[in-house]
Amino acid sequence: MPTKETVSNPELSAIEGELKGHHSPALVLFAALLGFALITLDASVVNVALPAIGSALGGGLSGLQWVVDAYTLAFAALMLSTGAFADRAGASRAYALGIAVFTLASAACGLAPDLPALIGARVVQGAAAAAVLPASLSLVRQAYTDPARRARAVAAWAAGGSVAVALGPVAGGALTTAWDWRGIFFINLPLGAVALALLLRAPRSQRRPAPLDLPGQLTAVLALTALTFAVIEGGTAGIAAFVVAVAAAVLFVRVERRQPHPVVPLGLFRDRAVRVAVAAGAACSVAFYGMVFVFSLFFQQVQGRSALYTGLMFLPMSGLIAVTNVVSGKLAGRYGPRLPMLLGQALALVGLLGLLRVDAGTPAAAVAALLVPMALGCALTVPPLTAVMLDAVPAERAGLAAGVLNAARQVAGGLGIAVFGALVAGGFVAGLRASLILGAALFAVTFALSFRLAGRPARRA
Repeated sequence: MPTKETVSNPELSAIEGELKGHHSPALVLFAALLGFALITLDASVVNVALPAIGSALGGGLSGLQWVVDAYTLAFAALMLSTGAFADRAGASRAYALGIAVFTLASAACGLAPDLPALIGARVVQGAAAAAVLPASLSLVRQAYTDPARRARAVAAWAAGGSVAVALGPVAGGALTTAWDWRGIFFINLPLGAVALALLLRAPRSQRRPAPLDLPGQLTAVLALTALTFAVIEGGTAGIAAFVVAVAAAVLFVRVERRQPHPVVPLGLFRDRAVRVAVAAGAACSVAFYGMVFVFSLFFQQVQGRSALYTGLMFLPMSGLIAVTNVVSGKLAGRYGPRLPMLLGQALALVGLLGLLRVDAGTPAAAVAALLVPMALGCALTVPPLTAVMLDAVPAERAGLAAGVLNAARQVAGGLGIAVFGALVAGGFVAGLRASLILGAALFAVTFALSFRLAGRPARRA
């Protein structure tokens, strides 16, 4: 750890003095990484277990969509404010609270007697996950005061999330086959306990004043929940929910324009690069999470495969994501972010169109191979679009911009699952093809928008 003379910022010097001699940065990093991996894993591990959950608890396809979206929407919507909450409470306290609630909610999910109880516990899981994510990154930043070591630690933290995404479907299939669908939730209990035990080696984080925009947060939650309900449920109730969503969205915009510290500064979207980054990120989330959801059902309900077999079919596409992220970063560093963004979106578009050949008789191994281009395209696109987003805002607003981008991606993924689930409910293969065409159309639009980003170099800081 560097001496105090190497840190010129008084605030960093104070943090270093607080941390020195009381903790191992490596253990703090591992605790933060474990929590981040847990909440990331939970976003994808459930998909493969959905048919087993449906068989045990009933509820139909719409109920299974809510099992996924209850977590995703709570996670995404509350992430807009949990960064400020972590600052106000202190990162270590926010992280401990988030992990504790997430672990208890996981136990409630595993013990759920019916589908409404499971969906309610998933909402609590998502809310806790929203608190864990910014707090875990703050812990890493506090533990490593040297910029070079901090950069390596943050890279390891991010890689942990990529590995968790890759392992999610496989872990879900293995646990569901060897144990039961409840096992995908019970496995979180010992892992959460380990994360909390490791946190005992981390010092108390300083509390910092951070304004909370409660009206903006509440109207955002109402708008997103009502819109998702409208897509999943449809009918008269869906129309009423859509009206509520529109009214809440209008109220949200009015509130954010008047708030001195809004959860979503609308002025960010005046920059075309920000709009393109958010749109491209949303397209990637719709395609990736929507396809994992749909093909988890396809392999099991249409082709009659086991949960473990289904999880293994996702291994080729997910196993290459972390490697592709690294390649994308190198391309962006050498040629700027525009090139890998264009290559990635074009590859994802072609991959989605290639999947149009899939029907009930397509060999599962062929489907697994056809999923690879879409996943690699998304993996190529996300790192440079993040760089574009951060390059478009002042340095002091980078954390806020990153939070908006991640929340937008999570929301898009949840809505993608809702839309694709509604499409396949009317006939699986026909709905699958409609979903693929919709995803490809989104990428065609964002590719055209990204093409206009010529001349924006990658940030060299």
